[in-house]
Amino acid sequence: MNRRRSNIEIIADMLRVGENGAGKTEIMYSANMSYAQIQKYLGFLLSRGFINKVKVGNPVVTYQVTEKGGELLRNINTIVEILEFRNGNGA
Repeated sequence: MNRRRSNIEIIADMLRVGENGAGKTEIMYSANMSYAQIQKYLGFLLSRGFINKVKVGNPVVTYQVTEKGGELLRNINTIVEILEFRNGNGA
């Protein structure tokens, strides 16, 4: 299956990577994103309080999922499970 991911799938991938804290490069590679995408989505997630920027050194910055971001990820996972089940793709 070779289809484009939705915005929600990209956001969920980013939140999964950032659950334990991750740098921009780690998120970019783990979530299979371009530099332009990471900039756009990090800005979106930061501005809405789903992730925090945490300085752990100079100039090292990591991104950590907030409680609100964790809740968003759980909600996305639930919706995906429901939709897969209803489409006959689930168990």
